[in-house]
Amino acid sequence: MTGKQEEVGTASDGVDAGVLVRQGTARGRTGTWIALIVAALIVGGAGWRWSSHAGGDSAGPGGPGLPQVVVSAPLQRDLAARLGFLGQFSAVDHVEIRAQVGGTLKEIRFKDGDVVHKGDLLFVIDPEPYEIRLAQANAQLESATARLELASRELTRAETLKRSDAGSQENVDQRASDQRAAEAAVDDAKARIRDARFDLDHCRVSAPFTGRIGTHLVSVGNLIAGSRAATSPTTLLATIVSLDPVYLDFDMSEADYATFLRERAAQKGPLASGVDVALAADKDFTRRGTLDFVDNALDRSSGTIHARATVPNPDLQLTPGEFARVRLTLSTPVPTLLVPDAAVLPDQSEHVVMTVAPDGTVVPKPVQVGDLRGGLRVIRAGLAPSDRVIVDGLPYAMPGGKVKPTNGEIRFASAPREE
Repeated sequence: MTGKQEEVGTASDGVDAGVLVRQGTARGRTGTWIALIVAALIVGGAGWRWSSHAGGDSAGPGGPGLPQVVVSAPLQRDLAARLGFLGQFSAVDHVEIRAQVGGTLKEIRFKDGDVVHKGDLLFVIDPEPYEIRLAQANAQLESATARLELASRELTRAETLKRSDAGSQENVDQRASDQRAAEAAVDDAKARIRDARFDLDHCRVSAPFTGRIGTHLVSVGNLIAGSRAATSPTTLLATIVSLDPVYLDFDMSEADYATFLRERAAQKGPLASGVDVALAADKDFTRRGTLDFVDNALDRSSGTIHARATVPNPDLQLTPGEFARVRLTLSTPVPTLLVPDAAVLPDQSEHVVMTVAPDGTVVPKPVQVGDLRGGLRVIRAGLAPSDRVIVDGLPYAMPGGKVKPTNGEIRFASAPREE
C-alpha cells in the first residue's frame, strides 16, 4: 500500500493527482539528461582545449598541436667591417667680411646668395676722404724731398768751407744733422703715402676666396665703422663660406671609437681612410670622402669623440649645415653572418636571437649586432653558422618551449649601397 500510494497518490487526490505525479517525474528525468549532456559538452571542450595547449609536451618534437615557426641558418657573406654615423657639413673656410676703413657705403656689387670668385668686388666705400689723405701725403713727400735737397747742398758747402779752413767742424755737423732729418722726413712722407693708399685700396672690399656669399647686412648709404685692429668695433657687411671641398663632421661613440682603433691597429694603416657619404634624401652612398681628423680626447659630457672627413664638392650641391649619413669602412671583406632585423630582439642592454635546437626546443642566444647590410642585420658574435634562427613566428616561440620548425630562406637584398 505504501508503494502504491507513492505511485498514484492518496485516494482523495483522485486520477488527476496521479497524472500530475507522473508528469512531474517525466519532466524531472528529461531535465536531468539535458544537464548531463551540457556538462559532458563543457568537460569535453575543456579537455580539447587543454590537450591542444598542454598535450604538446607529451607529443614530442614535431607532434600535432605545436606552434609552427620558420627557421633558417644565418646567411653568410663576405663583407667589410664598417661603422655608420650621422654627420653635418661645414665650410672649410668661413669668413666674416668687415671693412678695414670707415665711411659711407656707396655700392654693393653682388646678389645675395651668389657664388663669388676670389678677387670679385663686393662693396665700395666712399673713397673721397682717402683720396684727399693720399694727396696730402704726396704733398708732404714733395716738401720733405725739397728740404732734403737743400740740406744736402748745405752740407756740401759746409764740408767745402771746412777743407779750406773757412768753416768749422761744428757747422759741418749741424748740416749733416739737418740732412739726416730731411731724409727721415722723406721716409715718413713715403710711409704716409703707403698708409693713405692702403686705406684707399680698402675702400673696395673684394672676395677673399671663391665661395657662396650670404645676404648683405648693411644697405647702401649707411655709415659703417672700419678698423685694422681686431679689437676695435667694426661693421659686419656679409659672410662668405667656401664650397669645394667641404668638411663633414660627425661624432663616434666610445664603443665605435674603440672598434675604430682596434681595426686600425690590426691594419697598421694611416689615419686617412675613405668614407662613403649619402645625403639625407638619398638612398645610395654616391659620394666619397677622406677621413682626415679624429680629435685627441673624448667629450666627458656626451662620451663621444669628434671626427671629420673632407668631401669634394665640384658640383656645389653640398651645403654647409646639411645633414648626411657617413659610412666608414674599417677592414677588408671577411665572412659575416646576417639575419633579418626582425629576428633580433632587444633584451635590456643586449640583443637576443631565438634559435631552435634539434629536439625542437627554443633556445635564446645573446648576440652582438652590427649595421644593416642588404636589409639584414650583421651579427658580430654570439651566433654559429649552423644555428637555426627563427625568422617567422616569433610570437609563438617561448624560451624553453617546443615548436614545430619549417625550413625557410634568408635573402640578401643586393644594392650598390649595401655591397
